[in-house]
Amino acid sequence: MSKITQIFSKSKTIIGMIHIHALPGTPQYQNDVSKIIDTALEEAKIYKQNGIDALMIENMHDVPYLKNDVGHEISSLMAIIAYRIKQETQLPLGIQILAGANQAALASALSSGADFIRAEGFVFGHLADEGYIDSNAAALLRYRKNIGAEHITVFTDIKKKHSSHALTADLDITEMAHAASFFLSDGVIVTGMHTGSTADLEEIKRVKEATNLPVLVGSGVTADNISEYLTYANAVIVGSYFKKDGYWANELDINRIKKLVAAANLK
Repeated sequence: MSKITQIFSKSKTIIGMIHIHALPGTPQYQNDVSKIIDTALEEAKIYKQNGIDALMIENMHDVPYLKNDVGHEISSLMAIIAYRIKQETQLPLGIQILAGANQAALASALSSGADFIRAEGFVFGHLADEGYIDSNAAALLRYRKNIGAEHITVFTDIKKKHSSHALTADLDITEMAHAASFFLSDGVIVTGMHTGSTADLEEIKRVKEATNLPVLVGSGVTADNISEYLTYANAVIVGSYFKKDGYWANELDINRIKKLVAAANLK
């Protein structure tokens, strides 16, 4: 548990997700880098002002996603945004770059001073929207070693959302957690089937019992279920619930943030 306790000051952590607006070269890019940065900074400030413990940025608006390899125009701007947020808030900060661009996320984290990344496809390949994403633990952790980024924590999805797992249907999620632990993951993320859909509480319990790794819930967290999730999970990553009408692409809703923080503090 040492790496997670080094990052987060609280034993039960709420991570607020910032969905970065479409980045250069992607279909929905609006030709305004300054606005992208300013919007991300404003959301980071709102999260901090309303009691969120940590932050994470993700290029969710870059649909359709490239698989594994994104251009420098993506990773460099993600690093700039992360650096500005870290300097402004001083909160623990993570990066995910879709889809499966784990090495790019790690490079951005190192350059920006971010604390962790969220990695797809760490163990057991799966069929995602973007096509087949192979397991990449060996290459990712060697890259982390080679660039001197071993202080950056790698949290890894298992049985990831937006994916088919027919090829691994004979494996329980606890077997995936065991494999992630054996391959030196710093923590595992359990999700529902889609963005905003609830994770299975029984799966979270089983993963928690099966491994000593920190367990994070990566989708579907609300004010109504956060207390249950934090009974077993070390942290929750919340994006969709914090937005107006609970839709990930909308603006932040401060009342929703306050409601969830209050519900978490009741535990």
